[in-house]
Amino acid sequence: MTAERPQVLFVAPDRIGDCVIASGVIREIDRQVPGAAITVACGPPAAALFRSAPGVVRVIVLHKKKMAGHWIALWRQTFATRWAMVIDIRGSLLAWQLRARVRKIYNRSYEGGRKVQTVSRMMGTVADLEPEIFLDDKARRDAEAVIAPQLASGAGPGPILALAPIANQPGKSWSPERWGELTARLMAEPRFDGWRFMPMGGPGDEPFAAPTLAVAGARGMDFIGRGDILASAAAMERATLFVGNDSGLMHVAAAVGRPTLGLFGPTEWWLYGAWGSHTRTVASNPNQGQFAPIEELDVDRVFQAVLDLYDAYRPVAVP
Repeated sequence: MTAERPQVLFVAPDRIGDCVIASGVIREIDRQVPGAAITVACGPPAAALFRSAPGVVRVIVLHKKKMAGHWIALWRQTFATRWAMVIDIRGSLLAWQLRARVRKIYNRSYEGGRKVQTVSRMMGTVADLEPEIFLDDKARRDAEAVIAPQLASGAGPGPILALAPIANQPGKSWSPERWGELTARLMAEPRFDGWRFMPMGGPGDEPFAAPTLAVAGARGMDFIGRGDILASAAAMERATLFVGNDSGLMHVAAAVGRPTLGLFGPTEWWLYGAWGSHTRTVASNPNQGQFAPIEELDVDRVFQAVLDLYDAYRPVAVP
C-alpha cells in the first residue's frame, strides 16, 4: 500500500507581483516536505501562475468578500485536512485555526532587505529563494497564437522589446504619452533598428498602450488583454528585453530571465525592485527612503536607462 502524500497549504499573496516574489516557496516546500501535495490559495489574477507548478495538486481562488467572507470560505475548504505544513504569506488567523504539524506564518519580525529575502527568512532558509515562473505548454501555445499572426502580418521577425505601460495602483504608472515618446526615441536609436515593440497588460489596459502602438506602427505588437498571466509570461519569454512600470509584469519578466528595467515613482524600489542580477531600476527619486511622483521621471532618463540595459546585456534575438 502506497503511503498518502503529506499535504501542504500555501496561502499565497493576492497580487501577481507579490506571488512571483514568493514563488520560490514552491520548490522549498518539496525540500522541507518531500513528495508534498501542495494546495495553493491566492487571488484570481495570480491563480494561473500555480496551475503547473511542481507538487501543486489544487489551486483555490480567493475572491474577496465582505466581512472577510473569503477567509471563511477558505477555512471551510481546508479545515478537515491534517496539514503537514501550513505556510501563510498573509499572516492571517486562518493558519492558527487549521490542524498542522508545522506553521510558517508571516510577521513583521521577518522584514529586512528585499521582499524575496523576507519570504526566505520566513521559510527558514539560508539561501534566498529565487522567484520562478512555472510555464506550461498551454501558456506557450496561447502566446504563440497571439504573436505568430502579428509577426506574419506585418511586424516581421526581429528582437522584441516588451513594455508594460500600466500598473495596478494609482501613481505607479508613467503616462501613456511618455511611453509613446520613449517608443519613438527607441525606434530612431540604431541599437533598436529592426526591433519590435510589444505592449503588455490586461483587459481594459488598451488606452495605456495606444500611444505606443500608434507610434510603433508596423513594428508594434499588441499583447494587451490577450491571455492570462502565464500566457503573458510565455510571451515575455519570447522577448529580448523588458521595460515596464512597477507591476506584476515587471516581476514576471525578471523571473523568466529577461533583462528587466523597472520604472518607480512613489513606491519602495529598494524593497520591490525586480529580483536578479539582470535587473535594473530607474526611480523618480533615486535616494532610498525618499519619494517623488512618477511624473518627475522624464523621458531622457528612461531612454538612457534602456540604452544602459541594452549595453549591459548585449542582447541577441530570441527565436
